[in-house]
Amino acid sequence: MKNNTSIENIYQLDGKVPIGKAIPFGLQHILAMFVANIAPIIIIAGASGLDSKQSTMLIQSAMIIAGIGTLIQLFPLWRIGSGLPIVMGISFTFVSVFCYIGPNYGYNAIVGAVLVGGIVEGILGLFAKYWMKIITPIVSASVVTAIGFSLLSVGAASFGGGSGSEDFGSATNWILGTITLLCCILFNIFAKSYWKQLSVLFGLIVGYIVAACMGVVDFSGLAGTSIVALPSIMPFQPEFNANAILSVVLIFLVSATETIGDTSALANSGLNRDATAKELTGSLACDGFISALSSCFGCLPITSFSQNVGLVAMTKVVNRFAIASGAVIMILAGIFPIFGALLSTLPDAVLGGCTIMMFGTIVVSGVQMLGKCGYSQRNITIAALSLSTGIGFTQVPEIFDIFPQIIRNIFAENCVAVVFLVAVILNLVLPKDMEAKNMEAENMEAEKR
Repeated sequence: MKNNTSIENIYQLDGKVPIGKAIPFGLQHILAMFVANIAPIIIIAGASGLDSKQSTMLIQSAMIIAGIGTLIQLFPLWRIGSGLPIVMGISFTFVSVFCYIGPNYGYNAIVGAVLVGGIVEGILGLFAKYWMKIITPIVSASVVTAIGFSLLSVGAASFGGGSGSEDFGSATNWILGTITLLCCILFNIFAKSYWKQLSVLFGLIVGYIVAACMGVVDFSGLAGTSIVALPSIMPFQPEFNANAILSVVLIFLVSATETIGDTSALANSGLNRDATAKELTGSLACDGFISALSSCFGCLPITSFSQNVGLVAMTKVVNRFAIASGAVIMILAGIFPIFGALLSTLPDAVLGGCTIMMFGTIVVSGVQMLGKCGYSQRNITIAALSLSTGIGFTQVPEIFDIFPQIIRNIFAENCVAVVFLVAVILNLVLPKDMEAKNMEAENMEAEKR
């Protein structure tokens, strides 16, 4: 009898993969996003005045909720979830607005705003078919390209040792980042068969060992970490502040545009097709409702992680079972804090050595999507103007200083939001037959001559 369990199924969305061989692919995804998953918690908890015990509790909840969200994306519940290999994690998009809300209104107001905002995005996701018509392929392609470009600085910052670190750009970080990157490239060149797709994991392991030998891995966080701990339900009583809710709901709309871009990019680069309306609807609904669930654990909104979209684009590993093994690892990391604490010792420079290439892959995916849309005058105008304003203006955030705080929170440092807004407006106002009208005008001018 033929065995349907095969490692070759890693390139298929559905199909059985040997559990022992699925785990490395799942672990690779988790290592690629682990630091980025807990970093927003650390930043916002510090800004909101939470103590170390509360921060640790939130990090634990973040890992569990990210694992749950990933499983629901992979294996939808009703209309919630896309069925695509999307990995979820705590969103960086909300950091700036939460760093304003936390000190001014308190962390409880953040929790209340996340609860309301998540429900709003979830409902909008379920009814996406009524408004998704404005998200045409050229808009999606522009957003995906913007996501890729916006992540390049994140990868570079990690390569240098992590933004704000005392030894940023040091020789040690350059050595670690370069060794990790070279290991990824060389492994991908010389490895055979499906082993090639574990190049990121190989680079991370080698980089980690080198970092440990150089004495730059910080194990101090392991001291006093409990072996087993269950997450707390409603550790913070939600407070519903109108200003906080309005700000956060608007950022949820921005996060939704990133989710649309991530889902479109993943389907395009991993499955060589466009995302279906059902997949986009499920992805948005999962983003929203699981974020609302996250607030019940006192945690922050979760969203699709572009890092992992880049990893799928690079490896073409799309098997849901393999990715699900990573989601289970995240949940275990939350239930067994010692495991999560060990994963968090991964140096930024090592992570940067891997992610810099992954993020570049997202840029290339966006460019490929632009090519599929066709280089008509209308498409060129939409892509060129949205990308130039989105990327250009956010490079000099001071340009938004004349606007109210809420506008600055949304647009000043979020090029994806600007690209999306400009692309949608242009898509709505530019005539569909621009080429025909231009040709007609040229012919009339020629006749006058």
